[in-house]
Amino acid sequence: MTKEYCGVFAIFGHKDASRLTYLGLYALQHRGQESAGIAVSDGENFKVHKEMGLVSKVFKDEILDNLTGHLAVGHVRYSTTGVSHIKNAQPFWVEYSRGVIAIVHNGNLVNRVQLCHDMEERGAIFQSTMDSEIIIHLIAHSKKKKFEDALIEALSKIKGSYSLILCDKNQIIGVRDPFGFKPLCLGRLNGAYVLASETCALDIIQAEYIREIEPGEIVFINKDGIKSIKPFSPQKHSLCIFEFIYFSRPDSNIFGKNVYLTRKCLGKQLAKEYPVKVDMVMPVPDSGNYAALGFAQASKISFEMGIIRNHYVGRTFIQPSPKIRSLNVKIKLNPVKDVLKNKRIAIIEDSIVRGTTSKTRVRTLWDAGAKEIHMRVSCPPIKHPCFYGIDFPTKTELIADNCSQEQICKHLSLNSLGYLSLPGMLSSMPLPPEEFCTACFNGKYPITVDEKISKDSLENK
Repeated sequence: MTKEYCGVFAIFGHKDASRLTYLGLYALQHRGQESAGIAVSDGENFKVHKEMGLVSKVFKDEILDNLTGHLAVGHVRYSTTGVSHIKNAQPFWVEYSRGVIAIVHNGNLVNRVQLCHDMEERGAIFQSTMDSEIIIHLIAHSKKKKFEDALIEALSKIKGSYSLILCDKNQIIGVRDPFGFKPLCLGRLNGAYVLASETCALDIIQAEYIREIEPGEIVFINKDGIKSIKPFSPQKHSLCIFEFIYFSRPDSNIFGKNVYLTRKCLGKQLAKEYPVKVDMVMPVPDSGNYAALGFAQASKISFEMGIIRNHYVGRTFIQPSPKIRSLNVKIKLNPVKDVLKNKRIAIIEDSIVRGTTSKTRVRTLWDAGAKEIHMRVSCPPIKHPCFYGIDFPTKTELIADNCSQEQICKHLSLNSLGYLSLPGMLSSMPLPPEEFCTACFNGKYPITVDEKISKDSLENK
């Protein structure tokens, strides 16, 4: 099963659409470092360029000079092991009876196995393992005459999490699933309109934030302006809480609320629940920075940057290979030995998934001469796989499902370990608790998952 946690961006009505999309994707690079792509149209000609690698590597001046048009959609992607291949890079695009269409997708369909089986029974041939291709097949196979109706029919058949942007030669279309798992916002740049996963992508091109695309909403943006429809029955919102905990940039607003301030609140609550007597509080850069700042302020303990991050190395969490992930941990972070020597340390992590990276980091601190190491984690233990687009693939890989807190503490070679409680985490959020999906913590899944997908994720349990 392909899992997606990606960044999407689009702009309509600007002569430099491809270059602005390049900048937008650059701002969203933290959401995926495996591949990048842009599709562009001038109303008659339609072009796509995508490659494996970082945005700055994929798009050189000569490439962008050739991607001319007034509308563009772009994508950055990461994947799990086994599907790191150019055929799965986005945008995914096809020419079919209605013309040309391209799609970029952030999310994960939980009924993809059944949908693929049904379409293959009818003769469909798939070129990739992307959920995005399934959506294109459903649109292309629809007997509805109007594209809008075909799109609605296709979306009514899929289940799961998705923030989508589609385009043809003359318009861009933004879609958010009825549960609202993934973020998608709308902005304006002079007379042009912009869609993006996070507001940091609007900031980089100096676009004005307008609003969030609402759960279950479809927006059509073309020469006539913006048209919004909500064709699906309302659902209980299930916003991905990991957007606040880890994924989003701290300078972004997600679901209408600021990430930086939320992470500080998580740290302050963590200090209330698990106080500790130490000489200094330090984060695991960079996602732990702001929770650590909140923890230090609430505890009235000195905040120090005891580990320095090499910013030319990618985020370890979103690397597809475990071997690459382990190597990058060692390259990525370097301790400041003179700061750490003979000190009692509280190190703040945003989360512990497999425990591999945390173990390596703790060993680095002991080697640097730390006297005591206490770890505090700004979310609860992750005990359940995510089926909606985060790389928590199986229960056997989740250390908190297989070990007690005391066992994890011993495994990581810590003096003490404390996780933020589920009520404490939810009370620190800027939106009501019932707005969020917390399935990875409590196993309460908002959408039923295909039996085969569920069995694959529960293997060996």
